[in-house]
Amino acid sequence: MATSGHRTDARHHDARRTEIESLERAFWQSMVDNDPKLASRMLTEPALMVSAHGPMSFDRAGYEKMANDPRHRLLDFALSDMDVMFPTDDIAIATYRAHQKMQMEGRTMEQDAVDSSTWVKVDGAWKCAAHTESMAPPKVM
Repeated sequence: MATSGHRTDARHHDARRTEIESLERAFWQSMVDNDPKLASRMLTEPALMVSAHGPMSFDRAGYEKMANDPRHRLLDFALSDMDVMFPTDDIAIATYRAHQKMQMEGRTMEQDAVDSSTWVKVDGAWKCAAHTESMAPPKVM
């Protein structure tokens, strides 16, 4: 019986991991699709972010205003090396590499970053409470 329970726990963990990975990719895709309303529904209120621009806290309206800034636009992305852990049943932390193609003030550029997102369950739904992004060190070949 213990083996059966272990398999059920593993399937439950795999399903939750897949759900968080899907949410993370959906959030990024909403930026490519220029759909900040969809993304803002995936956030806690307030939410936190740390990037090269520094630490910030914003509500959903603040996120939508920031995401609608025509000077910055995500054109494409690729996520890799994703890992997800669940410190508790209602908290998930995802870490991964992100390759981004973007337009910044009229210039197209690409960059690699390492990211993390903390997701929390709010009223039965996963919401992103915090996101961090740092420039990725070059990959050693």
